[in-house]
Amino acid sequence: MFSTNLQAVEFEVAPMVGYTFSPDLTNGKVTQLLSTTNEPNFALALNWHDTESGQGQVLINYISRDFTDDIDQSTHSFETVYTHFSGIAFFPEKYYLTTFGFGLGATYFNSDFDDDLYPSLTVSLGTRYTLSDTLTLITEVRGYATFVNDNDTLFCQDDNCYAHFNSGIWFDSQLSIGVAYKF
Repeated sequence: MFSTNLQAVEFEVAPMVGYTFSPDLTNGKVTQLLSTTNEPNFALALNWHDTESGQGQVLINYISRDFTDDIDQSTHSFETVYTHFSGIAFFPEKYYLTTFGFGLGATYFNSDFDDDLYPSLTVSLGTRYTLSDTLTLITEVRGYATFVNDNDTLFCQDDNCYAHFNSGIWFDSQLSIGVAYKF
């Protein structure tokens, strides 16, 4: 039987904002790379911990970006929503905590033409600076690896494909800053 003292568990909500460095797509004929725009990302995390050595986290992260096709030079948008369940380890320093996180989850892509859901992983390295009993400044570098089907129709309309994923793994990287509120 499992027993948990819920009064000992501390919860945090942590809004974050940052910048995403996007990988390239390939054109519809898979002969040329198409740059995707690097854009801001917006995230919201629900964290909980009942020990000093780490915490659990549910993280939702949103990015909207564009690419220009090589067929008629049209700009197309696609949104990415990452949702992950993560564990975060704390490594105390003199004035802050260094953090390392690893998570499993899913990535939802929604383009002008189609949408799809894929499994994904996330890894993060960051810092936590305590500002008060209830507020903590968070900084992090985060990477995502999404296992995509590089031959799918996410960027296709009818028989006309404007782009494809460049490989079977979509790698995104981010720099973010946020504030965690403990309750």
